[in-house]
Amino acid sequence: MIFSSPEFCLLFLPITVILYYALLRFRYNYFIAPFLFIASLIYYAWWRPENIWIILLSITGNYVLGQMMVQAVTCRKAILILGLIGNLCALAWYKYTNFALETLNSLLHADLPLQEIILPIGISFFTFQQIAYLSDIYTQKHDPSHEGFINYCCFICFFPQLVAGPIVHHREMMPQFFDSRSHQVQWENIFNGLVIFSIGLAKKLLIADNLSPIARHCFDVTGSMTFLEAGFGSIAYTLQLYFDFSGYSDMAVGSALLFNIHLPWNFNSPYKASNIQDFWRRWHITLSRWLRDYLYIPLGGNRRGASRTLGNLFITFLLGGLWHGAAWTFVIWGAMHGAALALHRLWSQSGRALSPLLGWMLTFIFVNAAWIVFRAPTMERLGKFVDAFLGYNGFAFRKSFREAVITSTQFSSFSAVALLVLGCLLVVLAFPNSISWQKMKPQYRLWLAVLLSCLSLLALIMPQAHPEFIYSQF
Repeated sequence: MIFSSPEFCLLFLPITVILYYALLRFRYNYFIAPFLFIASLIYYAWWRPENIWIILLSITGNYVLGQMMVQAVTCRKAILILGLIGNLCALAWYKYTNFALETLNSLLHADLPLQEIILPIGISFFTFQQIAYLSDIYTQKHDPSHEGFINYCCFICFFPQLVAGPIVHHREMMPQFFDSRSHQVQWENIFNGLVIFSIGLAKKLLIADNLSPIARHCFDVTGSMTFLEAGFGSIAYTLQLYFDFSGYSDMAVGSALLFNIHLPWNFNSPYKASNIQDFWRRWHITLSRWLRDYLYIPLGGNRRGASRTLGNLFITFLLGGLWHGAAWTFVIWGAMHGAALALHRLWSQSGRALSPLLGWMLTFIFVNAAWIVFRAPTMERLGKFVDAFLGYNGFAFRKSFREAVITSTQFSSFSAVALLVLGCLLVVLAFPNSISWQKMKPQYRLWLAVLLSCLSLLALIMPQAHPEFIYSQF
C-alpha cells in the first residue's frame, strides 16, 4: 500500500485517523500505542503478509538486546556486537545474497545457483533505526528501561516512516509517544498535516508520475541516444527522483502530524546547493545524519589527520552507495560522491573559493551525472549514456526519439514534454520548498491544500498506472 494509492488516501489513512481520534475522544489513551502498532502492521502486511514475522522478529530481538545492555555491567560491548552482527546479517541475506553470488559467478566463471529471495519492504530503514538504537544505548545517549515493548514497537513500525523513512532516532520519537499533548486534539497539527500531505501527493501524482515515462524510456527502452537525448532523459530522472522522494517524505511528515507526531524534514531544496557538501546537507537529510553519526564518526571522523579524514569520507559514502542497492552501479555512485566530498574538503582547505553560480553549476552537473549511474539498470546501459555524451551518436533530438517519448507519455507533442521538464526544473530552482510553505499565511496554505488536493484526487482516480515510490525498493 503506497501513500499515493487510492487504498491509502481514501481508505486506510482516513479510517485510521478517525479511529485514533475516537480513542482520544473517549479518553482511551492507553490504547493509542497498541492501536498505532496494529495499524502499522496492517499497513506493512498489505503487500506481503508473510513478511510480518521478519519485522516482528527484528523488533523483538533488538528490544531484548537493548534491555540486556541496560542491565549488563561487564559485557555491554559483546551485546552490542551481537546486535550489529544480527542486524547486518539479516540485511545482507535479504539484500545482498544474490548480488554476491552473481559477482562470484562472474569472477570465477562459476554457476552458483541464485536464491529465491524477496526483499522485505523497508528492511534497510528499520535496520538502520535499530542499529542506531543499540549504539545509543551502548554510548549511554539513551536509556530505554522505562519505555516498554509496545512503545518500542510503535517507534519502529510507525507506518508514516516505516517503508522509506525519514530515518528517525528514538530520542526524537519516544518522547512524543509519552507526551500528554500527543493525546489531545491539536487542530494546528491536523491542518498542517493535511497541507503537507497534499503537497507531497501533488509532487508524486502530478509531477513525478508524469516524468517517469520519460526517464523509463531513456534508461530502459531506447537503444543508442544522441547527446541531447541522453541529457534530456537524465534531467527528467533527476527531477523525477526529487519530486518522487521528497513527495513521499512530505506525505510521511504530513500523515504523522495527523497523529500529533513530528517527523524530521528530509529535503531542503537540494538542487539549489552550491557545493557537494551543501547538497548532502539538503538531500535525504536523515540518511546523511545517520551516516555521519554511526559510520563516519565511529571510523574516526576528522580526528585522525587529513588523509584519514578523506578516507573516512570516501568509505562512508562508498558504503552508503552499497546500502542503496545490490549492484555495482550503486557502489560506483557512492564512490563518486565520496570522492567528490573528499575533493571538496581539499579545495576548501586550500582557501580558494568558487563563485556561487559556478559552484551551483558544477554541483548540479555532477549530481545529475551521478544519478545516471544510480539509475542505470546495468553497466551496459550506463555505457550507452557514456557513448551519447561523448558524441558518438550525434547531438540533436531525432524524430524517432521525439515520437517514442510522446507515445510513452500523456502529452500530444514533444514541445509539451520539454516544457514539463523545463517547468519542473524552474520549480526546484526558483520556487519555495515544502518547509517554506509552512511560513505562508494560514489562508493561503488552505487554498493551496484545496487546489492541490482536488488536482491530485483527479489524478488518483484516473484509470492510469501510478508507479511505486522509487525509494521503497531500497
